[in-house]
Amino acid sequence: MHSFLIEYYQKCASGEIIIGRELMTELEMLMADMEDPQYRFDTTDAHKRISFIEKECRHSISPFAGKPFILELWEKAYLEAFYGFYMEIDEKWLRRFIESTLLVGRKNGKTSLCAADGLAEFFCGNIGTNILCASNDYEQAGLIFDEINNMREESPKLERVSRKNIKGIFMGNPKQHKKTGKFSYQNKAKIKKLSIKTGSKEGKNIDKALVDEGHEMKDDSLVRPVKQSQSTKDEPMFNEITTEGFTDDGYLDKRLIEARQVLKGELFRPRWLIWLYTQDSEAEIWQDRQTWVKSNPNLGVSKKWRYLDDLIEEAKTNSATRAFMLAKDFNIKQSNAAAWLQESEIINSATFDIADFAGSFYLAGNDFMETTDLCASKLMLMRPGDQTVYFYSHYWIPESKLEKSPDDVDYRQWARDGYLTIVPGNSVDSSIVADWQYELLKEYDLKPYKSGYDNRFAKDYIRRFEEIFGKEIVENVSQEAKCLNNPMRRLEADLRDKLVNYNNCFGDLYCFRNTGIKTDSIGRIQPCKLHATQRIDGTAAALCCYAMREWHGSQFFTMIGG
Repeated sequence: MHSFLIEYYQKCASGEIIIGRELMTELEMLMADMEDPQYRFDTTDAHKRISFIEKECRHSISPFAGKPFILELWEKAYLEAFYGFYMEIDEKWLRRFIESTLLVGRKNGKTSLCAADGLAEFFCGNIGTNILCASNDYEQAGLIFDEINNMREESPKLERVSRKNIKGIFMGNPKQHKKTGKFSYQNKAKIKKLSIKTGSKEGKNIDKALVDEGHEMKDDSLVRPVKQSQSTKDEPMFNEITTEGFTDDGYLDKRLIEARQVLKGELFRPRWLIWLYTQDSEAEIWQDRQTWVKSNPNLGVSKKWRYLDDLIEEAKTNSATRAFMLAKDFNIKQSNAAAWLQESEIINSATFDIADFAGSFYLAGNDFMETTDLCASKLMLMRPGDQTVYFYSHYWIPESKLEKSPDDVDYRQWARDGYLTIVPGNSVDSSIVADWQYELLKEYDLKPYKSGYDNRFAKDYIRRFEEIFGKEIVENVSQEAKCLNNPMRRLEADLRDKLVNYNNCFGDLYCFRNTGIKTDSIGRIQPCKLHATQRIDGTAAALCCYAMREWHGSQFFTMIGG
């Protein structure tokens, strides 16, 4: 019988299909195992499921909705590898692979493949098969479960002998007359979903677990009980599909370390199928467009070349897009704290005279962090018809921090340069920031239109500011990605275009230089420290200004005559 796995290997070995070194290593190991007497290779079960998928399953998501699920060669090879190998255990020939890890870039059909595999096992597997869709949260677990059900509903033949309710998908249907047999109520097979937040994970007695997006898991608190529930099975199946992510030292990091040890021959895990679509280097992504298929086997099918072309161009000038793209589209792990901007993009030696803005309104941004640490405040000043953002900044630090500062910065020089105030004692009373803004009002008639702040240590600032300037001017800027994403992207673009004049203030340059980005699961960004001992207070204050501009920009520009 024809083998899709052998065909795939031959095309990859010849260069007709381009894959990465890690997957090629796995394929070479599988080819060698076909000649090893301790294993048997039989495609019967694999082809039964492949045939089921192509005959009974239909896509439910645009642009393929309603069309038959015709598997790509790589998908057939993967399924054949998982279901086709056997090894002798306790004098019985059992399915060799009891777990698999499929790492592939987003939009390559991994959820649909996993759903089709689950539905095929439900109908082609043993009577009483218990299948579980699991993920980091209930919504993500529902993606595979819902796709399984969509495929089931698309087939009149399958829907006629099965049912779905709020508890799951079950064999048997009230409309059918047959009361016995595999496709009746007599068969207690079921498909359910589970998240890491679900209370009890024990006692599930699972035959096949479909685990989605393991990159978001911080530990194995979901995986461990799932695997334990399979301990009574002769041929359990634990199938995990994922892309790379941003969780440092999480479940996937540890899993991939072990997987790569297996591929190198440093660990012996004969019952684990490791199927990694990865690049051989980051450099090749930027230099050779044809290598993109190494992490995107469905490129040109479910994923468009023009999509990646556009993304690559955007990533050249957008650090957040670059980090998210490298992780999610090319499976190159990105640290929780990726670099934000290059030094050349930050440096701007332009200066201005604050007196030139006398009588103007401004937007303020304030970062108080801990009152025992560095505090920062910025005025965002703008002129009608001028796209440049002018930052007038000031910093405060307790005197006790000068000698104990872990970041090797000469704060006394900052004070001599005029943009830092050294406060006696061990802490900074945030009301001093409001007093500084009041001094600017008296000297230059500079008036705040809105003032953003981080709420953690701002109580004294708010009280004093409202005494001086009145209420309804100060606003809290939540320090999380959903709030800071847009301001940070705009500040980044303005810094790159040299539209941010921070008056050559070294404190601002220092904070921008120390800033990294954290990216959440949907690509939103927020600032973080590249190193724990460094400070980014000036960046945080700038982002509060940009948040005020985003929320109140039209009214602000009206006030300044724009």
